[in-house]
Amino acid sequence: MQSVRSFGQRTFASLSVRNYRLFFIGQGISQCGSWMQSIAQGLLVLELTGSGTALGLVIALQNLPVLFFGPWGGVMADRFPKRSILYVTQALSGMLALTVGVLVITDLVQLWMLYVLGLMLGFITVFDNPARQTFVREMVGAERLTNAVSLSSMEFNLARVIGPSIAGILAATIGLGACFIADGLSYIAVLTVLVMMRADELRPAVRVASGKGQLMNGLRYVRTQPVLLNTLIMMAIVGMFTYEFSVMLPLFAEFTFDSGPGAYASMTAAMGAGAVVGGLFAASRRRSTLGMSVAAGALFGASVMITALMPTLHLAVASLLIVGFFSITFTSLANVTLQLSSASDMQGRVMALWSMAFLGTTPIGGPVMGAIGEHAGARWALAIGGFAAIVAAGVGLRAWLKSRSREVGLKASRRAGEQLTPLETRNEKLETPS
Repeated sequence: MQSVRSFGQRTFASLSVRNYRLFFIGQGISQCGSWMQSIAQGLLVLELTGSGTALGLVIALQNLPVLFFGPWGGVMADRFPKRSILYVTQALSGMLALTVGVLVITDLVQLWMLYVLGLMLGFITVFDNPARQTFVREMVGAERLTNAVSLSSMEFNLARVIGPSIAGILAATIGLGACFIADGLSYIAVLTVLVMMRADELRPAVRVASGKGQLMNGLRYVRTQPVLLNTLIMMAIVGMFTYEFSVMLPLFAEFTFDSGPGAYASMTAAMGAGAVVGGLFAASRRRSTLGMSVAAGALFGASVMITALMPTLHLAVASLLIVGFFSITFTSLANVTLQLSSASDMQGRVMALWSMAFLGTTPIGGPVMGAIGEHAGARWALAIGGFAAIVAAGVGLRAWLKSRSREVGLKASRRAGEQLTPLETRNEKLETPS
């Protein structure tokens, strides 16, 4: 009983912090809305075009600004109060979702409108992501960061279970427009909890004064830190090819198993359920290392490849539970490794590069994986995505082995030095005239 209580206290430690608890509630509501929009968007594009490539392009445009302008968002997160940035970005995101909902309900929506609105959302994400990622540390401090990031990731994936379930019901009964409207209204919850937070309980990072060369300073800093650099390379490979589930799963459901919105929603919900368990597992960990991220990445890739081979829809859904578990374990560990390994005044820029690697690579990977899924089949797209994660783990493993080798060498040098010191002292005494 004591061990169960200890596990619970360890796993949910960050929720004892009032500001983070409020943030957790607001994000939970908003993320359910975001997943509803994601499901509705995939179905809407397929309804308008029937093209996996078009779906990939819509998603790519949402992330294209992150690819080209992501580091500037990090500079802004290091310069300005993160809470203030979130007021603006969350309000604008809600307005965009409501706009799409109105266009769908009035039957005025066209594909080019989704391209434009997706691009606008991408520019908001440039500033929102680094501010939101680093704001977590300001709420809970470094000592609870691993736990808080893991709980936030778990919540994100719990929303992946709840949001698609609601979206499936709304899409079948009221229509796709209702999903976008619900997402827009969900941002009210985030704005409300931001207002309710106590500013004196935050632990703001050192703010960087405006000046020239801050963007390049951030890039140079990451290049000189092997742990940061290799974690970002791993994330870029996985983000570009493996995490294109919003492109691959609709095709997997629609064309591989000849099923409709219900199957896609079930697949997304299964991944979310697995990720909830993975998030709880990661939240109970006391630390995060590059080696742990490597192991999680390899298992993530293997589980995606196994899913590609599943002969029936039911087995594919079951396999996606495992995919969800290892996907969130990998991303949570990598995220915390970056934040804890970076200097306080560089966190915004480092996490902007994280967003660039995770989301900004989608404009490249989204259309590619969509085209593969459309022309070669969704099974091939998933298999290639899984293989990419294993390659990324290989990159991380190589870096981890190098760092371990250096550590062993340093320890051996220290031990040798400690052993030589008494001899050197004795020799000095013998050589010194009495």
